[in-house]
Amino acid sequence: VLRGIDLTIGRGEVVAVVGPSGTGKSTLLKHVVGLVLPDRGDVRVAGRSVPSARGRELAALRGRMGYAFQDGALLDSLTVRQNLRLALDDAACARDPRLALRRTGEALERVHLGPEVLDKLPDELSGGMRKRVGVARAILNRPEVLLLDEPTSGLDPRNAEAVRDLVMADRARRGATTLMVTHDLATLPGLADRVVLLLGGRVHLDASPEHFFACPDPRVRSFIGTATGP
Repeated sequence: VLRGIDLTIGRGEVVAVVGPSGTGKSTLLKHVVGLVLPDRGDVRVAGRSVPSARGRELAALRGRMGYAFQDGALLDSLTVRQNLRLALDDAACARDPRLALRRTGEALERVHLGPEVLDKLPDELSGGMRKRVGVARAILNRPEVLLLDEPTSGLDPRNAEAVRDLVMADRARRGATTLMVTHDLATLPGLADRVVLLLGGRVHLDASPEHFFACPDPRVRSFIGTATGP
C-alpha cells in the first residue's frame, strides 16, 4: 500500500496524515508501532529500529507509544475497566495499587467519560463512546508518542474538542509527539504543525496547515474539495 514513504517527525510535533480512503494512512500507523513490517527500508522511533526489535526490546518501544485504533478496538468480552487495565504499566500499578484507579479515572475524564462506564461492556456503549475509551486507553501510560487513527470521526463537536485539547496538553506538558490520521480537515489549523497528504501510497505534500489549504496543486485542491464538500 505504501510506496517509498520518507517521513521524519520531530519530538513534540503534531503531524496530521490525510488522504483518500485506501491510500495507506492507517497502514502507516501500524508500521510505526510494529504491527506491520516494511518490505524494504526501516521505521525508527527514538533512534531505534521497530522492524528489527524483538521480544522485550519491541515491548519497550511499544511502551513508549499509545495507539488509538479507528474503531476503538476494545475486547468485546471485557468491561471498560478491564480493557483499560490491560494497557496499564503492571510494574507501576504493583508499586501503587491506587495508581490504576487514578490513571483510568483521569484518562476517562479527559475524553468526557465518567466512572459509570467502567463496568460496561463495549456493546453497551455507543460508537463514539467506544472510540473515546480507545483514546483514553492510548493515553493511560502517558506515552511519548501518540498514534491516533481518526480520533474525532463521528464525535460531536464538544467531544472532538476534548480530543484536540488532550493532544495539545500532552505536547505542552510532556513534549509528546502525535501522528494522527484524520478526515476532519477543520481540526488542522491550530492543532497540526504539519499536514502530510498521501496519494497513491506516497507523500504528495508535506506542509504547514496554512500552506496545505493554500496549495494551488490541482490534486491537493481536488482532495480538499472532496473532503470538505460543497
